[in-house]
Amino acid sequence: MSYVEVATVPVTFRIWPHERRYRNAAQAIAQALFDALDDELLPQVQVLCLPQDASQPIVQELGPDSTELPDELLTDVAERGRTMALAGHVPVGTTPIDTLLDPADVRDRLERKGVRLALQPILDDLAEGTDYAYFSTWPVVLNNYYICTILRMQRKPMQAYPALQPARAYTDGRPLPNSLLVAAMARFNEETVKTLTEPEPGAGLLYRPRDTEELLRAAGRSLLDAPALAVGSADWSSGERLDRGSSTGPGAERLFYIINTISSLRYEGAEGVGCLLLARRGHPNLEEVFALTCPVDLTDYRAVRKLLEMTNPNIHLLADADKVYALGREIGQYDASREDLFAFHFVTYYTWELSHAGDTLLRCRYGLPGLARPRLNRMAFKREYKRTFGQPKAEQLERLWQVVLEASHQPKGTLLVITTEALAEADRLKLQCTLIEPVVLTPTITQLVTAIDGAVMLDPQGYCYSIGVILDGKASGRGNSTRGARYNSAIRYVESSAFPTLVVVVSEDGMVDVITKENLAESRG
Repeated sequence: MSYVEVATVPVTFRIWPHERRYRNAAQAIAQALFDALDDELLPQVQVLCLPQDASQPIVQELGPDSTELPDELLTDVAERGRTMALAGHVPVGTTPIDTLLDPADVRDRLERKGVRLALQPILDDLAEGTDYAYFSTWPVVLNNYYICTILRMQRKPMQAYPALQPARAYTDGRPLPNSLLVAAMARFNEETVKTLTEPEPGAGLLYRPRDTEELLRAAGRSLLDAPALAVGSADWSSGERLDRGSSTGPGAERLFYIINTISSLRYEGAEGVGCLLLARRGHPNLEEVFALTCPVDLTDYRAVRKLLEMTNPNIHLLADADKVYALGREIGQYDASREDLFAFHFVTYYTWELSHAGDTLLRCRYGLPGLARPRLNRMAFKREYKRTFGQPKAEQLERLWQVVLEASHQPKGTLLVITTEALAEADRLKLQCTLIEPVVLTPTITQLVTAIDGAVMLDPQGYCYSIGVILDGKASGRGNSTRGARYNSAIRYVESSAFPTLVVVVSEDGMVDVITKENLAESRG
């Protein structure tokens, strides 16, 4: 990595001493955060330094895979941003503390917002027709430069996930996240701004593994502001700005924590499975089967968990942002543009999903939110199979695909290990598996052999040699702390394997992953 020379700037030119360290650490944080959501996002961070004085040069700090932004498009961004602020074209948020701020600080904040508003359309134009999209964080002024941290990510995976309507904001001007991905980007923005406003910007910015989980939880909490506020007092149809805490009770502020806690409770030893519909009482698309004389506070976790035991696939708990007020069902044709009816599905122990109009916005497992990735599709499986074992015969691929489909319906999850040395591996691991006579797997047999713990070992032709296999493998430190033991044991086994291996991981929450050495290498860049 080197400093990009713009105009006549020497390559050693720096805006501040820790410029490179800051970019490298910001890249590490972005990589860990967005890989935890979807490893196909491929985030790239670069730093754009726009001078307050137009006579000074533009400076860019690039990563190894970054692309220099054309300076001719950026020369007047700072001036246009300040002009927008002075002309009153920058949205002004209001918070109780604003009246106590120095007018100069308020003006500085508006000007920095203006710079971002002037910069983002240029980034959008540069990304037009490409496979990626650019996003700028809020600028911070250092040494008479506006320091903008630019995040570039792949467009296709970004668009693969459902989202609520955009362009809604809190009363202080902050955008209200409309998806978990957008919420994660907002958390990344906050991290960069916080770091750049420290006494020695970038000097103390170090990546720690727990940062990713903290940022994910913060993103999940902010995303749940949308349903909490929609069910509160704000009128979304007007497109008005929404006040955090507009609901009358504590539920709106703590909704993420509340749902997590309920999902973690058992009732007489049974895990919670069911659905809670969040909407104002009297919603036209809800019918009450019976109402509670005394609605139960959402913060009365055990009482809510007990009520959940009465639900079934057709009857759900009905609640606003603060209380469970009835059991009932959804009726009629819901107008999704209203965005005032949300469903929390309790999938299994400590696992739940947030959905709107049938689209899953978030899946949370053991307190860590993630994107609701689609189940494995046929083309993706065929691609990974071909890269690992070569071109398959049509009937052979169809047989294996039917096996994978059947395994994906296993409610407790399972592992399918497809390897060219299945017979030898079955013999090597015979003390930690159940050997069977070689048999071609069919959907019926697959249903039987995946009902027990452990992996199913088969060869690329679909012959099974052992079941209930406890996989081994050398720990590489490259697992994913947001996933379970099954997923991480599959990674260890694939990385330790000396021969072509493909593992299909079916998680209890319905996620299906295909793991090969090739896609593990790609995900790490």
